[in-house]
Amino acid sequence: MNPVPLKESRVLRWTIAILGLVLVLSVTQELARPETNDLISAGTAGSTLRRAVPILLAGLGGIWAERAGVVNIGLEGMMILGTWFGAWGALEFGPWWGIVIGIAGGAAGGLLHAVATVGFGVDHIISGVAINILAPGITRFLSREIFATQTGGGITQSPRVESVGHVDFPFLSGGEVFGWASPDTFGWIADRGWFLVSDLCAVASGVTSNVSWATLLALALVPGTVYLLWRTPFGLRVRSCGEHPVAADSLGVNVYRMKYAAVVISGGMAGFGGAFIAIEQTGIYREAQTQGRGFIGLATVIFGNWQPLGAFLGSILFGFADALQLRDRTAVHALLLLTGVAVGLVALRALRRSQPVGAAVLLLISALVLWWYSVTESVMSELPPVTPHIATLLVLVFATSRLRMPAADGMRYRKGQE
Repeated sequence: MNPVPLKESRVLRWTIAILGLVLVLSVTQELARPETNDLISAGTAGSTLRRAVPILLAGLGGIWAERAGVVNIGLEGMMILGTWFGAWGALEFGPWWGIVIGIAGGAAGGLLHAVATVGFGVDHIISGVAINILAPGITRFLSREIFATQTGGGITQSPRVESVGHVDFPFLSGGEVFGWASPDTFGWIADRGWFLVSDLCAVASGVTSNVSWATLLALALVPGTVYLLWRTPFGLRVRSCGEHPVAADSLGVNVYRMKYAAVVISGGMAGFGGAFIAIEQTGIYREAQTQGRGFIGLATVIFGNWQPLGAFLGSILFGFADALQLRDRTAVHALLLLTGVAVGLVALRALRRSQPVGAAVLLLISALVLWWYSVTESVMSELPPVTPHIATLLVLVFATSRLRMPAADGMRYRKGQE
């Protein structure tokens, strides 16, 4: 019997994992009724995707920088620059130009980070923190000079901006074909109430209806990043700078140029995420509207083990936690049940790997969470807004045992060193 090729086995594992996740969500929602019906629904799926996109873009930006050996803590500041320049560009030239100008604003922040860390050898953390402090000051100054003089604007916000537009996929989630209204196949099956099948179609309906063109562009950057970093000579040079820059230099790679390019691309990705927030999510620039998504994006880099697909799955997880607390805060209580079950499954996995101490600790945590769910009917009002950040911490705790960061990530490089 021929062995299953590596790529096919990975696809099969991910397919099984996704189906298993939907199954767990379906079972959890059935157990949580009638407390909530929003744990898995078309609305939650669509909201999750919209909330995940900026986090995904920040995560992809982090991967580009760290694969070249530069830690980009400044993703949050670059995203802030993207929100302001994206909104300004949308006001002056239209929404698509707003996206482009937002990318340029973030790339400018990336260039500043590259000059400091690559050019002058400044500590990566210090440079990133400085950008995070500098960006809000720059945007406040620009808002006072530009937005405050416009109708509907002020020193902390812009006038309203237009979206780039949305699309429904014909024959899947409605939409039109040459003016003819096509059927909403996913929606019809979702309304049937069939266990698991309807839930899968509800998720599919949510992510294929009223989808922003900017969302499709952002999603295309996941395979695009995989291709550029792992299938092209340029990507090989970038990754060699993050693994062993001295060896790369000895083979003729311009290490400085590769690091500069990667960090500027990183800033551009974060700027795109910021522009998406201002143009697509809110339709307006507001001060501090990124709400730490740049830092959460950095967490997806770690969660995804410095791989684009892993960062995508991490962004979906954080987007789900964010969307859930916005759509239905009672669903956060049901999320306790899901968390208890999930931690219990991780404990069983640890037990299979002959890690009895870790498994015992996880089983205890699972039991405590399930007990909390069983003896309460709601969670404290302060918990739902911080749910995404709690999810970030939990994921980092469980992900640290399998990390493999680039060997030279965060290290200072000077040409000619040994």
